[in-house]
Amino acid sequence: MASAGGSSELRWITILLRVLLVTFLLALLSFAVCLLLGIVGLVTTAVVRGGHPNMVVAYREIAFPAAMVAAAAALVAAIVMEVRHCRHEGSELRSM
Repeated sequence: MASAGGSSELRWITILLRVLLVTFLLALLSFAVCLLLGIVGLVTTAVVRGGHPNMVVAYREIAFPAAMVAAAAALVAAIVMEVRHCRHEGSELRSM
């Protein structure tokens, strides 16, 4: 009986770790993409206006907020996918 409880606890820990890892990786990826797009946009704007781009804006006002929004969306999506997966596994076990 103790092994079943330990196995269940281990399963929930691995689910939590998977959700957090996916969230972190997607946030990091979205930060990189948004930073690239922000830098390209700032350089383009600077060339058109004839000034110097302020690259701090790309980090603070473009990439970081976009990455936080993407992280929140990734967290919700990962939780929903894990819940669906757990429910699907439970229904397969019950049908056997």
